[in-house]
Amino acid sequence: MIMRFKSIVYVLLLNCLMVLCSSNSWAQNSDNPDDFDVKGFHLDLRIQVMTPTALNDFAEELSQLGMNTIIMEYEATYPFKNHATIANELSYTREEIKNFVEHCESLGIQVIPLQQSLGHVEYILRNPRYSHLKEDRKDISQLCPLEITEAKGLFLEMFSDMAQMHNSDYIHIGGDETRLLGVCEECSKKVAEVGTSKLFVDYMKTIAQLVIDLGKKPVMWADMILKHPEAAEEMPKETIFVDWNYGWKINHFGDIPALQNLGFSFWGSPALRSHPDNWYLTDWPIHFKNQKEFIPYARKSDYEGMVMTSWSTSGVYGFTWDVGYDVIDMVQLRNTYPLSGFRILLASYAHSLKTKEPLEPKTFVTEYAKSRFGLTSAEIEKLLNFLFYKPEQIVNGKPVWSSSISEMKEEYGKIRDELKEVDPEKHNEEFEHFKLMADLRMHYLDFKEVEARYNSKEFSVDQSSELLKDLDHILADAEKLNDRFCKLNKGFLYDAEIEEQNELRIQPVKVLYNRLAKVR
Repeated sequence: MIMRFKSIVYVLLLNCLMVLCSSNSWAQNSDNPDDFDVKGFHLDLRIQVMTPTALNDFAEELSQLGMNTIIMEYEATYPFKNHATIANELSYTREEIKNFVEHCESLGIQVIPLQQSLGHVEYILRNPRYSHLKEDRKDISQLCPLEITEAKGLFLEMFSDMAQMHNSDYIHIGGDETRLLGVCEECSKKVAEVGTSKLFVDYMKTIAQLVIDLGKKPVMWADMILKHPEAAEEMPKETIFVDWNYGWKINHFGDIPALQNLGFSFWGSPALRSHPDNWYLTDWPIHFKNQKEFIPYARKSDYEGMVMTSWSTSGVYGFTWDVGYDVIDMVQLRNTYPLSGFRILLASYAHSLKTKEPLEPKTFVTEYAKSRFGLTSAEIEKLLNFLFYKPEQIVNGKPVWSSSISEMKEEYGKIRDELKEVDPEKHNEEFEHFKLMADLRMHYLDFKEVEARYNSKEFSVDQSSELLKDLDHILADAEKLNDRFCKLNKGFLYDAEIEEQNELRIQPVKVLYNRLAKVR
């Protein structure tokens, strides 16, 4: 009788467990056939390099939110054995990479290394050791695809190194925004003979095969193959294409179903930070809208994975040149606020992956504000006003739609002042990022107003002293903002990079100050 009772209890418990698993939105794909196999996040380490501790903490956060994949775009932070020349001053040690991968695997997260292999390789081609591979003398963003023999040797060593350090089934080979296809004389001849698609595919299929020969599957951004699909069928069928869509129309780059019909698999990729985001402007509404619209579309379109991107910079650089276009130094042309300030978008992304219903951004933010920060209804309204305020750019010194920068300041100042009044019950540090973003925005508008007066037809030398006084206040404000930026990001970014980010952010003010000081 006792044994029978135990058996009944066991069956009941088992049935309860099965019910729980079937209702759990993070259950395995076999229980939820509409779910994505890959639920991932892409880490951009071109700038704003996270410390090892921050990486581990971030992986734990992703795991708690239900992610099973991280794509690491290491760029010059990866410590290659045979290509140590590539590594920069913020590169990780091999032990740090090993420990991070093991930590992720203990959390059920696979780590996919991303190694650009055609475009976005300034950090490689800036070095004389590799500069002969570049497509263009001055625009060093891309290798020449006809240099395939040497490129094969280079990337085989790099991929082999990464395969040794990462247990994932995949290696991401990049391939996006290769805008210099056909620029050099020899490539131009080949394009005239066989077309741009053939030039691109001949190169990328060779690179993809290197990954396949290592027992891995190649993952590749989809934009260029969609723009030039004529030779797409020649790509290895193991190749997985990633459709990155940051809020534009579906099939923005080309006909995705046509490639799916050829037998290729797709992952989708929205953005948490992208153009036109910078230190002073985050287009929160477009990022929420991107998740609301694109993720359900990707699910209905049989995409097998979803990977959120988060770009720290645009990938476009300015250079200091020596004779013969030797690179002395390079600096990014656009910086975004660090990833440390965007947990709310990360949480909304996780929520979007959990449910088949499209994200309702304001409903999500309202619930997040209640549970995460303990805000009152009045405080939630102030947060909503901040997050869903459509950011306006300043182009050529003028607002895009406002009549003046002064009008922009007045309108946004109300949003900022209301946000400063909000006093969260918990997770105050996370909320402080919002307040700092708002203050950085106002600081930027203060400077742009002075800059506009300097560039006006009415400017004369006698106004220099007045403008310098305004810039003195802006520089004093910058010191306070820099201190806050340092406190909020200490331990998340390296100290040296925090200092560099602060310096780059204030550089335009100092440049104008010095110019005005000379002419008064």
